[in-house]
Amino acid sequence: MDDEGTRVMLLPAARRDRADFVAAMRASADLHQPWISPPLDDDAFDAVLARARGESFEFLLVRRRSDGAIAGYFDVSQIIRGPLQSAFLGYGGVAALSGQGYMSEGLRLLLRYVFVDLRLHRIEANIQPGNERSLALVRRAGFVREGFSERYLKIGGRWRDHERWAIRLEQWQDRNEREGYAPSQWSSESA
Repeated sequence: MDDEGTRVMLLPAARRDRADFVAAMRASADLHQPWISPPLDDDAFDAVLARARGESFEFLLVRRRSDGAIAGYFDVSQIIRGPLQSAFLGYGGVAALSGQGYMSEGLRLLLRYVFVDLRLHRIEANIQPGNERSLALVRRAGFVREGFSERYLKIGGRWRDHERWAIRLEQWQDRNEREGYAPSQWSSESA
């Protein structure tokens, strides 16, 4: 999940990443509240890694190419095969590198991974309405608002409303073809 033309790499998280990741997430607590609750200690990080050993969850780090610094993470969860070929997207950036475009570049790599390597047809992100940075990120990547869900997800001990945003393989293909990037073989078992 690498593209020489980007400033970032997208890599599966590993146990060796634990100390850097936990430190980055703790230092980014103000950025994340009240939007997300990422792993903030060794046990929580290890639990996410254990979950990523299954077939329905991926946990990937966005690392800056120049120095390897963690710029953020993506998780692809509830990967459903068969006729649906879909998943949910979660993510969080690192405050010290916020606003520099690293997560946008990482999301571009992630979508290629989701549609080409994982062969999914659709990925959905659920975002709290007031989370402008997160909404802007998915808009830039070509996600489309599909709806609104009241009291959808419990974060920080409270049920919170979310907007439902998604992108399908065909939308991603069209966007990439317009921008001059079209792999020789698109993939999705349901496309």
